[in-house]
Amino acid sequence: MTNEEIKLAVLDIIATIAPDEDLSHIEPELKLREQIELDSMDFLDIVMELRKRYGVQVPETEYMQLATLQGCVDYLGPKLHDKQLKTSPARA
Repeated sequence: MTNEEIKLAVLDIIATIAPDEDLSHIEPELKLREQIELDSMDFLDIVMELRKRYGVQVPETEYMQLATLQGCVDYLGPKLHDKQLKTSPARA
């Protein structure tokens, strides 16, 4: 996956977890929880969806690396380089 596809994948997962949020103005360098309403359970759902869709295991000690959209891209890039983008059925 390219960096842009990783962004799309993360945003698609967030849209699945928090469907009422407007994700069109997400700033890559700002913490996601400061830009949209995500609680700790939503964040865990995002981590679980990454595992379900892409087989990526994120240890709890590394959760902070996923705090921003850019952090997600940086962290997931090496783990997803050989994967294909998968979107939720409602957004495909």
